[in-house]
Amino acid sequence: MNQKILVINGPNFNLLGTREKEKYGQSSLEDIRNKCEAHAKKIGIEVEFKQSNVEGEIVNFIQDAKKNSHGIIINAGGYTHTSVAILDALLAVKKPSIELHITNIYKREDFRHKSLISKAVDGIICGMGVEGYIMALDGIKKIINKK
Repeated sequence: MNQKILVINGPNFNLLGTREKEKYGQSSLEDIRNKCEAHAKKIGIEVEFKQSNVEGEIVNFIQDAKKNSHGIIINAGGYTHTSVAILDALLAVKKPSIELHITNIYKREDFRHKSLISKAVDGIICGMGVEGYIMALDGIKKIINKK
């Protein structure tokens, strides 16, 4: 049975490809999903892609991962810097997880330099553009295989 990885995208990721292309690039979320699914197949894992602009839905995705997924990759967007609820869900579920950011949050506004969710994850990838999703898939597979 393939390992199932939940990839969660937070607010405004539904606008990728049209939003701030100088920061986030040309790829849409659907483009990223397709790249992830192709790469996942190549490395022998399964991905489930989710996106929500609603904090509570993201918490529900994380809680559902407890029984449905082997690991979590989360790009929480703006909620990275504000959501104790997402942090608490990640801590409660205790799944191998990677925090992901398309941009380098440390080269952006000061408020983006602090991640509330970092305490709950095994690794962080930031500033690698949409290629970070592929790196995260490779990384989560290695983390899961070590445990």
